[in-house]
Amino acid sequence: MSIPATTQRTAPASSVSFSGGEDPDHIRDRLPFLHRRSMMQRGVRAFLEARGHMEVETPYVVPTPGEEVHLHPFHTVRETPQGQQEDLFLHTSPEFAMKRIVAATGLPVFQFARVWRNGERSGLHAPEFTMLEWYHPGLGLHGLMDETEALVKAVLPPTLTRHGQSNALDMTQPFERLTMAEAFQRHAGVDLLPTEGDAQALATAAGCSLREGENWEDLFFRLLLERVEPAIGRRRPTFLTHWPASQAALACRDPANPQVALRFELYAAGMELANAFEELTDATEQRTRFEADRTARRSLYPQRPDWPMDEALLRALPHMPPCSGIALGFDRLVMLACGTSRIQDVLWISV
Repeated sequence: MSIPATTQRTAPASSVSFSGGEDPDHIRDRLPFLHRRSMMQRGVRAFLEARGHMEVETPYVVPTPGEEVHLHPFHTVRETPQGQQEDLFLHTSPEFAMKRIVAATGLPVFQFARVWRNGERSGLHAPEFTMLEWYHPGLGLHGLMDETEALVKAVLPPTLTRHGQSNALDMTQPFERLTMAEAFQRHAGVDLLPTEGDAQALATAAGCSLREGENWEDLFFRLLLERVEPAIGRRRPTFLTHWPASQAALACRDPANPQVALRFELYAAGMELANAFEELTDATEQRTRFEADRTARRSLYPQRPDWPMDEALLRALPHMPPCSGIALGFDRLVMLACGTSRIQDVLWISV
């Protein structure tokens, strides 16, 4: 289902960000963007349902919001009728719950989920936003790239220009597929994988100095942000694939090369649109990774609240079929369609 380009335009001059309520006039000014949002949501549903995906709903308030080290969830308290209290959190992703559904049913599933990340606000970030997440059993990482490319092309016009950028994005061409090693070699002049875990080796290869307290992972993301991301996804979208094994998160390692994980991110017009894994189903390995993340989070953010391990997910993982899954920032996809550089322009009301 292709969305026509008739409503594509730059951001309305009168649209502004609000930390509180929204003036009715500004909602009216943004109606072209909001109409497009609704059209794209219908188009995505039609695309995924035509491929056999079932739409699901999972709880937003959960005991375990995620295990990402640097994401800060919103905290709340649930009271029972007897007055007992339990710490709960607004989830940062529906991933854990959706994997349990896949493990139980074997079905391909998707969800337009509201997700929350505390401390985030910018032109690309809102503390509450919409994540389009889907899981496809039996599909490997390359098959998921094919499916993602087909979906994005189905709901976007053939040519796009993001507000404030001169380069037009050609959606008719095949998306670029670039491994992380290739991207670092091409855009940072670095043979990345042999340096993994050695911050000084990476700094020397990149011709830069380590900052105080900077480890390999810190420098990896600094070079990714400063040298690689500005150079990709400009003429056509780019899949950045096969991440270093230490950045696997919930992805399995590549059997052909254990130095890398079967993970990709999708970039277009200066934005990261999606993050995807060929999913790890080894519960023992996943527990080990979670424990490492929890140790790092407690060390970096000792004042932040803690939460229990998601044992239900770990029990489910061995029952999950071979599967790939993706989280795509739906608001950013709408931003791309509308040509705006501000996420607030495509939200009905921002808080």
